[in-house]
Amino acid sequence: MKFTTITKWELKETLKSRKFLTIFILQISVLFLMLFVFNAFITNIESQEGISITPSLSGFASLSVDDEGRLFSKYINPELITVTHASFDDSMKNLNSGKTMAVVLVPADSLDKIRNIDTIEVKLYLDQADPKRSVVRDEVNNTAKILAITLSNSWIDSLTPQNSTPAVVTEENTGESLPMQIVTKVMLAILLFLPLFLFGNMIIDSVVGEKERKTGEILMAMPINSSDIIIGKSMAVVGVIALQVAIWMGILLITGFEIPNPLLVYLLVIITAVPVIGVTVIIAAYSKNYKEAGIGLTFGYVAIVGILMIPPLIYITNKSLISNISPLTMVIRLFSGDLIPAWHFLIPLGFVIMVSAITYWISIKLFQRDDVVFGPRPGLIRLILEFGGLKRRGG
Repeated sequence: MKFTTITKWELKETLKSRKFLTIFILQISVLFLMLFVFNAFITNIESQEGISITPSLSGFASLSVDDEGRLFSKYINPELITVTHASFDDSMKNLNSGKTMAVVLVPADSLDKIRNIDTIEVKLYLDQADPKRSVVRDEVNNTAKILAITLSNSWIDSLTPQNSTPAVVTEENTGESLPMQIVTKVMLAILLFLPLFLFGNMIIDSVVGEKERKTGEILMAMPINSSDIIIGKSMAVVGVIALQVAIWMGILLITGFEIPNPLLVYLLVIITAVPVIGVTVIIAAYSKNYKEAGIGLTFGYVAIVGILMIPPLIYITNKSLISNISPLTMVIRLFSGDLIPAWHFLIPLGFVIMVSAITYWISIKLFQRDDVVFGPRPGLIRLILEFGGLKRRGG
């Protein structure tokens, strides 16, 4: 019997379970609730009465402006982007040296063109290697729209002699601000990875349940390799997660969220599920009962979340290559419109393969041991020493 047979059997039994179907539907309901709360949160912050989060991101982005008439730069929100004024040559030097993220060039005769009701060409130069360039580009585009609307209204008023009221510049917020773009991209990526941590109970019930129901002895006595049992049970959970992630992505797309390269994002999420389940199987194989497995799962998932979340934060701050080790980093980069070299995807892929190989090797070894499955179970330190070859089994 191969692991595919066990996978099919596990999937069949899982999908027939009313308990599973109830949990599955509730999880989708939770997604709708999260989307509702998230949209309400964004609306609150973007409103004048809402809570502002921009001070915490002050100085996050930098922009060098060559604008002698201060026409363009005065409309840029300084709480979102740190603006420095310099000549075009000095600005480009700062861009090439990494001291600024973008350069805006406003023509020196911009004020004369305004008086002549002529077109003003504003040029934007971006650091294509910077993951934050998309939010800076959007903020500059929004500022250009505000300026264009203001100038158009001013020209129209100047053609109406009876209107002696001076033009009043009113800032109109269009699109999402810099902090909201960051929050939206990160939250959307986290939502897609969330199903990876919602089905640990399936592995716990499948592996620990074999021990508590005393069916493990029958399973071990059958002509089935331990590797087929572990991989078969794990792949069944991967299949369920793949279905859940596909449904979640469909819901997010229908509700108006933009997911660039959805197939690539989907594959990155699914391959990440493999080592996550591998860690879950280790915890389930070593645990004596559900309570112990639940405690171990809590600590294990906290560690996994840290491994997934810390690299993206590092990448946003200093674009370190090693931060691509997390698939979450790659997903956020895709959402940001980053041009990612193909070989960068080999970094998280290699890490996932390595962790998967280690976790499944350990879980298979644990499941092959009668003292772990049936007892008396050896201590954790002893097992580590035995796996490391520093201590002989039974010695």
